[in-house]
Amino acid sequence: MLLLAPVPAAASMVRVYVTNSAGDSIDVINPATNKVVQQIKGIEGAHGIAFSVDGSRVYVSDEVDSTLDVFDRKTGWLIKKVPLSAHPNNIAVAEDGRIVVGIARDPGALDIIDPTTLTRTKSVPVNGRLHNVYVTPDSEYAVTGSIRSGIITIIDLATEQPAWEVKLDMGIRPMAIEAAPDGSTKRIFVQLSDFNGFAVVDFVLRKEVGRIQLSAAKAQFETDGERATAPSHGIGVAPDGKTLWVTSIPNNAVYVYSLEDLKLAGEVALPSLRRSIDPGGEGAPGRVAP
Repeated sequence: MLLLAPVPAAASMVRVYVTNSAGDSIDVINPATNKVVQQIKGIEGAHGIAFSVDGSRVYVSDEVDSTLDVFDRKTGWLIKKVPLSAHPNNIAVAEDGRIVVGIARDPGALDIIDPTTLTRTKSVPVNGRLHNVYVTPDSEYAVTGSIRSGIITIIDLATEQPAWEVKLDMGIRPMAIEAAPDGSTKRIFVQLSDFNGFAVVDFVLRKEVGRIQLSAAKAQFETDGERATAPSHGIGVAPDGKTLWVTSIPNNAVYVYSLEDLKLAGEVALPSLRRSIDPGGEGAPGRVAP
């Protein structure tokens, strides 16, 4: 899995962190120059990545060792490997610094890590192994989703106990959270297995209140067969809180919806890259060509 994340440091220094799950390093890219400016090495099977509240540490879920690996952001040196309850996937950080880690093994759990002692203080059982985990804008809840069970579990971070859950009819993929004007959570936008679009969950009503399917693809695009069960995989609310951005793999496009009325506001077509046979001869590696 490839995951990008910005550094929460000074506005003048933005960095993009890329986990190389097929390798043993994390590349740090300066987006102004599109060049790798740092490598964090010695972590095989890196998956999720996040940062401490003050931006001094990098947190990475380690699929090989089933640990949360903590690195110094400036030097890239390993500070500690925190043992988890089982194999992890994605992670998130609460406003008070606690790190929450989705456990991707049955029966499913959310591990909570103390940022001061760097120890696992609790594993909260949930219904189904987890992949994605988020913290609400007010940092009061953790939001988790299970692909296998189709259940979204909301965990109260004050009590560190499940508060409620909602069962959808498909597996839970990436999610995005919309804040209400007072900073509380208003809605969760949920991408689903085998569905090219997203569901809308009302946080106060605690139920699905709508589902939007993206338009049919205008052309056929080359896709990875292993991703066929997640046609819409990537979703986010814009920083100004006015639009929702949704990706579509089969459509090879990004769609923009107005959050006020969830009406389609725009579509961004992505470049079409197709594999062609390398002229070097039979059996030679393929190359990507426009």
